[in-house]
Amino acid sequence: MTTSTTSRSALLRWQSDLTWSLFEYHLERLEPGDFLWEPAAHCWTVRQGADGAWVPDWAETEPDPVPVPTIGWLSWHIGWWWSVTIDHAEGRRPRERTDVTWPGDGKAAIEWLRGLRTAWTAVLERLTEEDLDGVAPFPWDRDPEHTVAHMAAWVNAELMKNATEIGQLRLLRAASAT
Repeated sequence: MTTSTTSRSALLRWQSDLTWSLFEYHLERLEPGDFLWEPAAHCWTVRQGADGAWVPDWAETEPDPVPVPTIGWLSWHIGWWWSVTIDHAEGRRPRERTDVTWPGDGKAAIEWLRGLRTAWTAVLERLTEEDLDGVAPFPWDRDPEHTVAHMAAWVNAELMKNATEIGQLRLLRAASAT
C-alpha cells in the first residue's frame, strides 16, 4: 500500500481549482440578460446610479425574508468578499464594501471574477504551512480560534455556494423562457 501526504496548502489549491472549474461551467454559458434578471418580486440586484456606477442593494441587518439575489448581485458579492479577503491576505488595508463596485455588464463581471481568481490562486501558491497556522485576519477579525487555513477554506466554500446560486439562477431563467 502506498501512502502519500498532501500538504494543506496543496489541498486548498486543489479545492479552489475544483470549485472554479465547476463555476466556469456556468460562467461560459451566461447570457447578457441573465445578470439583471429578477427571479422574484422581492430581490436584490445591482442598480446603475446617476453617476454611472453600479451599486448593489444592501441592508446592514439582513432582512427577513432574505431577498432573492440576481446573478449581477451575486457576482458583485463574490467580487466584494474576494477583493477584501485578498487585501487581507496581501497585508493591504481592506477596501470598504462601498468601494467595491460591479463592473457594469456580464462580460466585464466575468473578467473581473477571473482576475480575482488569478489573484487568489497566487495567494494560495505562496502560503506556507506556517502561514496557514496564523490567525485569520478575515472574516473573523483575528479570532484566535480561526487560522489562515480556515480563511482559505471559507473562501473556497463561499465560492462554491455562490457559484451554485448563480448556476441555479441561470438554469431557472433558461427554463422559464421555454
